[in-house]
Amino acid sequence: MDLSTFGAIMGFAAEIVRGAGETYQVLSEKARDPVLKATLKELAVEAAKNQSLMEKTRRENVTEMILEPITGLHEEDYEVDLKEWGQTEDTDLLKIALLLEERGNRFFRDVSVKVPLPEVARIFRKAGQKKEENLTKLQGLGLSQTLNRG
Repeated sequence: MDLSTFGAIMGFAAEIVRGAGETYQVLSEKARDPVLKATLKELAVEAAKNQSLMEKTRRENVTEMILEPITGLHEEDYEVDLKEWGQTEDTDLLKIALLLEERGNRFFRDVSVKVPLPEVARIFRKAGQKKEENLTKLQGLGLSQTLNRG
């Protein structure tokens, strides 16, 4: 589906951060490594804050929405199928977290250049930067050394 309106983009943004947050919560309960467990819990808390931010941004900017269509964004480009991933080993959990953060980073950066509202574009840029920081943090975990073997 095309993300061709401000409302569709904001709804999708809220949905992907909500879904990621729920996933991080479940993964944190399964993680054995204490650093991974703590990191996943932090990501779950951050996702809840981002969901609130997306919903607030949508509410506050609804009257300023520009009717000009937004092109080049499609939900399919940001969908992630987690069913194919095992969810038992810490390395699997880390791979899922990396996948979700990569998706979030790509989505927020792509949207930030497409949204015609400067304040909203700034919010998306900041969210993308935070996702990039999260990726660096996840990649820096000692578990990442075992990713190439899995």
